[in-house]
Amino acid sequence: MPDFSEIEKTLASVEASFQVIQVLRDLHTKALSEAPFVSTNGSTSDALEKFVALDPDKCALVYLLLRSTAARFVVEAGTSFGLSTIYLSLAVGQNGGGKVIATENEPTKALKARENWKAAGNEIEKWIELREGDLRETLKTDLPDQVDFLLLDIWTPLALPTLKLVHPRLKIGGLVVVDNTIAAASGYKDLMSYFDDSANGFKATTAPYSGGLFIAVYLGKGAP
Repeated sequence: MPDFSEIEKTLASVEASFQVIQVLRDLHTKALSEAPFVSTNGSTSDALEKFVALDPDKCALVYLLLRSTAARFVVEAGTSFGLSTIYLSLAVGQNGGGKVIATENEPTKALKARENWKAAGNEIEKWIELREGDLRETLKTDLPDQVDFLLLDIWTPLALPTLKLVHPRLKIGGLVVVDNTIAAASGYKDLMSYFDDSANGFKATTAPYSGGLFIAVYLGKGAP
């Protein structure tokens, strides 16, 4: 049985309008009512109608990480129905404004995400730029000069290509968060090897959330 009480704990962790809170409560309830889906190397067809969203407690952590680091320019790989994007945009707006670059390959999910952001209101919608299509193409150009935060919650074979596109724009002290790195460990081997290579400039840990939540800090290439 899903733990719906986790929703209220999460919502208590964020500063948001009644409108946004209501949308988040509704979306989390729908997401938790579904059977969990973990991305691996297999087909993504089973995920087309699912939220494939961050768990509520992970959303709270991501929001608080953005607030504590004053992150203003964010890239989200794997938007799905746009639930976690609301947390990203909420934090960016409260940090003074910036941009959340959201990515989604499936047109039906992109449409639903836009509907959810519209329901959350302008304080959410105005900071989001949704790039539809294959993110290996849509993220090749027009990234911010400095990216503060990258969220990887996507089909595992796309995680490393995404990181390689964003890495050159990550600021020193920028964060990369990857969901389900324990549950989908077999699909993340290449990504973990990249993080483990000291030449790439990351230090990281895995937080003990369901499925594993990997958190890396970019210290700069050549950092000790």
